[in-house]
Amino acid sequence: MASDPIPPTRAADAAIDSVSVLGEDLRRRMFTFIRRAHRAVTRDEAAASVGISRKLAAFHLDKLVDAGLLRARYETPGGVRKVGRQPKVYEPTDTQLTVSIPDRRHELLADLLLDAVLTEGPDERATQAATRTAGVRGRLLGESEREQTRPGRLGAERGLTLCERMLDEHGYEPVRETPTDIRLRNCPFHPLAAKAPDLVCGMNHAFLTGYLDGLRISGVQAVLAPRPGECCVRLTPAETDPDEVAAEDR
Repeated sequence: MASDPIPPTRAADAAIDSVSVLGEDLRRRMFTFIRRAHRAVTRDEAAASVGISRKLAAFHLDKLVDAGLLRARYETPGGVRKVGRQPKVYEPTDTQLTVSIPDRRHELLADLLLDAVLTEGPDERATQAATRTAGVRGRLLGESEREQTRPGRLGAERGLTLCERMLDEHGYEPVRETPTDIRLRNCPFHPLAAKAPDLVCGMNHAFLTGYLDGLRISGVQAVLAPRPGECCVRLTPAETDPDEVAAEDR
């Protein structure tokens, strides 16, 4: 019987929460004012920028801090020390907001392709370098996960339960069809995968294969089993013939 899936911790959830915080007009206008100031802004300045009281501004500013969009500290504007408590000032964080439904990870694909260009060997073709880079990145991710969780020996069922968190965080929308079989309902690289399926699907397959290798899961393999509207890869028991899996989906 399959173990309970790990609760999702998708980065997209945080982005959606941040966008919802910016849905309030006054909050959004203060956030824009602070971003354009290129310096730390006091509550009084933020309040004046939208014409509200200092107390109400503090409420909205703290909401932006809680959402990770602003950071706050105590500092005297201009660096001039004065007697008494320093005022609280706000400045933007480096958080970038990207919300896509369904989830897309074009930045990961771009990063892998950039690494491929920078590390391409003299005897490699571009597609070979891209596939190699994707496999290395996946393996490093799996090794890092294993080092952090120290799960011991991983069989297929428990290993796939551990995989589900990464798959969910990367936008694959994993569905556990059997205790040892995961269907990936979303392609995080769509629609780019449709433009160059051999390249992108090959990288995707290498990335997930590398992850399984790095995590050291026995009895599981990543196979190419494309289905319209879904990811081209499926995680199945290692003894499954990839051609049989593909045939089932026709």
